[in-house]
Amino acid sequence: MAEWIDVAAADDIPLGDCKVVDVNDVMVAVFHLDDGYFAIEDICTHDGGDLSSGWLDGPEIICPRHGARFNVKTGAVTAPPAYENVYSYPVRINGGRVEIKDERWG
Repeated sequence: MAEWIDVAAADDIPLGDCKVVDVNDVMVAVFHLDDGYFAIEDICTHDGGDLSSGWLDGPEIICPRHGARFNVKTGAVTAPPAYENVYSYPVRINGGRVEIKDERWG
């Protein structure tokens, strides 16, 4: 069963911003939105660029390279040129810390 992994203090991620963390050699972007914290792999499925350096538009991150959009809450691609979703991690706040779980390796 996959374990929860501590990735940041909740206070370290300002509202409307994100923090990128390295989790077992995978870059993960953790976003703080009005309705909580969300985490996705920090890689565009279109060309492999990082998503975290893009622009947040509501719940969507816009890839800075070619404009693909992804929903940071679900990882779903919402606009081409990407057509494959990014992995979305379950997130919880535990004692003021942001924790994620990678259920692919459960």
